Amino acid sequence: MMHFLLLFSRQGKLRLQKWFTPVTDREKKKVIRDMTAMVLARPARSSNFLQWRDLKIVYKRYASLYFCTGLEDQDNELLALEVLHRYVELLDKYFGNVCELDIIFNFEKAYFILDEFLMGGEILETSKEVVGVSMEAGDILQEVQRERQSV
Repeated sequence: MMHFLLLFSRQGKLRLQKWFTPVTDREKKKVIRDMTAMVLARPARSSNFLQWRDLKIVYKRYASLYFCTGLEDQDNELLALEVLHRYVELLDKYFGNVCELDIIFNFEKAYFILDEFLMGGEILETSKEVVGVSMEAGDILQEVQRERQSV
């Protein structure tokens, strides 16, 4: 099971965070600080897997963003890499070649996609089409609400 999913830039700025286990705010800040420091300090050609405390850390860089997750010891690192890749594919499908600015200005959409894809640190929906349909339905609902508010 995933404990957390973090997205941060090459400069160490946190862009998105999702916690699947209860953690205090103080501990969250420490985890974020440790993850950004460890991942950003690694050479580009090094392995995407780390050991940190009692967790396996799996990360992958896409353009200017790092996608980082913490797993339990018995979890499969390669499956976690595929989960990160699928999330990027879902973001690409929705935003059309997602970039850091898409995450910054549309973070609620990025969280919505993540919530449609993962629940409690486990994969909820594997189909890109089903998640896409959910996103379209959410967009239509938002548009209807905007129209009602403007009337």
